[in-house]
Amino acid sequence: MVHVATILGAHGIRGEVKVKSLTEVPQAFAAYGPLFTADGRKFVAGKLRAQRDHFICALSNVTDRTAAEALHGTELFVGREKLPALKEGEIYLSDVQGKEAVAGGKSLGRISGFQNFGAGELMELEGGMLIPVSFIASVADAVMLDLPEGYLDDETPLS
Repeated sequence: MVHVATILGAHGIRGEVKVKSLTEVPQAFAAYGPLFTADGRKFVAGKLRAQRDHFICALSNVTDRTAAEALHGTELFVGREKLPALKEGEIYLSDVQGKEAVAGGKSLGRISGFQNFGAGELMELEGGMLIPVSFIASVADAVMLDLPEGYLDDETPLS
């Protein structure tokens, strides 16, 4: 299963939810078929309304605000077989989660998750280090990073 969206909270009184998409084509999360939660619940996404940085969406079996509020923070998944085939040089972030990140022959730790604060996708390594995914050079048993020179140097305090 691949994480394709997260429910941000309720919208209105009729059970609609705010959904943050994690797919390359933002509205695609709803087109891959049924969405599943980590605990196995199944939802079908209805009509989407695009907002600035999320979608308003009706989900099957969610009929009121109380039910929608209970889904706050719920991650939505689809089976990997539902996703489009990758092009040369592309990866799914879910494929690198848990792998060791290596730069210059040195292990930086395992990839524990991903963050996006608006300027691009960041890999979060165990211990909290954040590194842009654009620095991924290759993926095999480990994720090889091509970091700019001095990227990992300690900061020098300003005088």
